Amino acid sequence: MTNLALGRIGITTGLNSSPDSLAAAAAAEDLGYPAIWLSGGPLPGLQTITDLIGATRSIKFISGILAVDTYAADDVATTYEQLEASSPGRFTVGLGGAHGAKPLATLNAYFDQLTAVPTERRLLAALGPRMLELARDRSEGAYPFLITPAYAAEARKVLGPDKLLAVSHLVVLESHPARARSIARDTISFFPKIPGYAASLKRQGYSERELTELPDAMVDALAAWGTPDAIAEKLQQFHAAGADHVAINVITGVTGPQPIAEWRALAPTLLAL
Repeated sequence: MTNLALGRIGITTGLNSSPDSLAAAAAAEDLGYPAIWLSGGPLPGLQTITDLIGATRSIKFISGILAVDTYAADDVATTYEQLEASSPGRFTVGLGGAHGAKPLATLNAYFDQLTAVPTERRLLAALGPRMLELARDRSEGAYPFLITPAYAAEARKVLGPDKLLAVSHLVVLESHPARARSIARDTISFFPKIPGYAASLKRQGYSERELTELPDAMVDALAAWGTPDAIAEKLQQFHAAGADHVAINVITGVTGPQPIAEWRALAPTLLAL
């Protein structure tokens, strides 16, 4: 059993320090979600994490993920130490994004510099077996994205029983199949162009053609859509496969505003899992 208590369901989203983002974080907290995973791409800087914690009372934040080729280990450690002093237990460091020739060596070297952050407060955005082993050995667990429940079961085998497996999963609160799949497909289509995700999807059994065409069955495996009950049934498959936590990445087909209405509609069903 992992030492990191984040609840069974959280939220993945991109936030910044704007009033709208701070209000969205507070709304998620008021709805009862226990954790927010901050998407690394939209994150404008480490100060945003401090601002979000300051604008909320108890909800936990995880950087999901900080790219190690963007954020210096000393800066991350300083942010962690400051937040641990002022708001203990509310920030966990999620790392990834080592896209160079030797990602394992890069991440190991980064962990070597991150001594101020205890192992149980580090996570790694691990997809492949060797990254999962690194997550097991040098952090509290793994935070994979764009995986199936079957692959979650394989990840659990690598991590063992005592590490955190937190899965980020796309969610579309839309019951019309064509509309739901169109929204999900539009988001998924970006990731097969990234070598790490392409390799992960092939590892999960998808062909080069499927990575290009994104057939319905593939979209259905990589995103949960429909009613809150249908979405909950899909997310429970990850729990059954060994995931401790599922962070819902709600997409609506509209960029910009936070999906607070969808978080609200899903909360009664998902938070009861």
